[in-house]
Amino acid sequence: MNYFIIGDVHGCYFTFCKMLEHWDSDQELLVSVGDLIDRGNYSALMVQKCMELSQANNNALFIKGNHEAEFVQHVIYGYNKNWVDQCGQKTLDDFKAAGMELNPIAEWMKAMPLKFESDTLLVSHAGISEIQNPYDENHNDSVLWNRKALKNIGKMQIHGHTPLKRDTPAYTASSNSWNIDTGACYGYGLTALRVNAEGVVTEHLFVKTDPRDMA
Repeated sequence: MNYFIIGDVHGCYFTFCKMLEHWDSDQELLVSVGDLIDRGNYSALMVQKCMELSQANNNALFIKGNHEAEFVQHVIYGYNKNWVDQCGQKTLDDFKAAGMELNPIAEWMKAMPLKFESDTLLVSHAGISEIQNPYDENHNDSVLWNRKALKNIGKMQIHGHTPLKRDTPAYTASSNSWNIDTGACYGYGLTALRVNAEGVVTEHLFVKTDPRDMA
């Protein structure tokens, strides 16, 4: 299996759709590193599109990002003031305008996996650092929130979460890891990597942010 791994989208729907034109859905597993929502203009359209892709076939996988986790916390477990004040109110308004009920969205996001892993590759939202349990969603250094240096886990890591704000991803040799969050919602663009079954990056793809997507 080959892989098509897409960085943080943050509501940049038209940019995301442009990137999908490069995806070979017959030969590649699409893996998103999470943060589909917030900041950009089209969280509702992004969620609709990704739910359709995940339900229509088995070759699209959407990993949970911290923004999905914050949405879940707000809808299912109680008011999340930090998220609402930071960027969540715009997202809530967008879902309301689209006539979308929040609970089904939250249940879908709650069930998102925290990683995709093969023999040669691990994809998560923020990457694995030196922490005993990187999959504890509430820990500041978990795969949802980590901003510390990543450790070498014996296979390549691909992640987002920390925006680079440039048109190329960043490779760190010591941890054999790629950060592919190039800051789509900040007007830079969206990055994807093609990775073959042996865990080798075969191509970088970059789509400039569509002006319609920007806040």
